[in-house]
Parts: sequence; C-alpha cells; structure tokens
Amino acid sequence: MIRLVLVDDHILVLEGIRARLEQEPDIDVVAQATDGKQAIDAVAEHQPDVVMMDVSMPRMNGIDATEYMAQHFPDTRVLILSMHNNKEYVSQILHKGAKGYILKDVSVDEMIRAIRTVYEGGTYISSGASAALFSQPQLRGESSASLTHREASVLKKVAEGKSNKAIAEELAISVRTVETHRQNIKAKLGLSSTAELTKYAIKHGLM
Repeated sequence: MIRLVLVDDHILVLEGIRARLEQEPDIDVVAQATDGKQAIDAVAEHQPDVVMMDVSMPRMNGIDATEYMAQHFPDTRVLILSMHNNKEYVSQILHKGAKGYILKDVSVDEMIRAIRTVYEGGTYISSGASAALFSQPQLRGESSASLTHREASVLKKVAEGKSNKAIAEELAISVRTVETHRQNIKAKLGLSSTAELTKYAIKHGLM
C-alpha cells in the first residue's frame, strides 16, 4: 500500500485528486496539507511513502519544503505536481531532492503512474517538464565531453526515467545497444546507478 500525502493550496484541487486516488486499491491518502509547513508536519506525523506537492504555496513553498524533507525524511519521496514548466524551475526542485515532476495538465492515469514509479524508487518526469529540461541538450563540464552524441541522447532518456526498451524504440536501436551505451556511459563517468546518472544529467546541464 502506498501511503500518500497530498499538498496544494487549492482545496478544490486537493479534494478532487483525493477522491480519484482513493479509488485505487494500492493508494492510501493519509493526510493533506495546503502549504509547505503543514506538509512537513504531516510527513513527521504520518511517515508517508510519497508526498505529491505543488510548488507555489503560502508560508513555505514546495521548493523549500522538498529540500527540508530530503534532509530530514529521506525515506519519503517527493513528487511535484505543478503548472510551472520552465527549465530553471524544474531543475532547481530536482536538485533539492524531488524524485519526480509532473505538470497539472497530465491525465489521471499518468499521475497515478508517476506516483507508483516514484514509490518503487524510480524517477518520473512528465513529457511537458522533460521538454523544458532538455530544451538545451548540450552537456556542460569536462567529463561529459567524452560522451558521444548517441551516448548523450541515451543519458537524456535514462534521466527521464525511461526503460531500456522505451529508449530503444525511440532511438530505433536494439535493447542490447542501449544496454551497451549505458555501460559505456557509467564507465566513462565513473557512475554505477540510474539515480547517479540522473543526478549527473541535472548537474551538468541536461536537466
């Protein structure tokens, strides 16, 4: 069961999302909050698996709340649900520790998929947010210069949370080739996990 806290300063939005999520057999909405401070209190009290939170809120915004939660409640994963889709905005909150970012225009099915992905330890970025993040695809930094164009493309899609199969289909290459690229990228960058690759992509300008 996914224990979830919902955070948004619009009560109607909260109630609508909660009503829909409570139809899912594997999601339990344990609390809701209307600002960052209330969200932190709710996390401290309920120890949820996932917090789905807006960014623009009174008292404490979602960026500051995300940073606090990442430092003090590392087992709780933050999924951002926001209307903002500019690159700097999305990148900043991912740097602060959010594990996912979806826009408010996503379908209910995609929102639920994002919650489950983040709960399972993955990173989920909706297509609209991804488009903003990857609007400038050039990598920055000395170590990234050794990546080929194809490796950079694969790294971008890995950071988007896509599977090897999905990457293969989008780039019209085989799954085995994707796996080879991933191993080469890890070897070149000295990284060992998907989470590290995602952090690297954010730090060096892919996101």
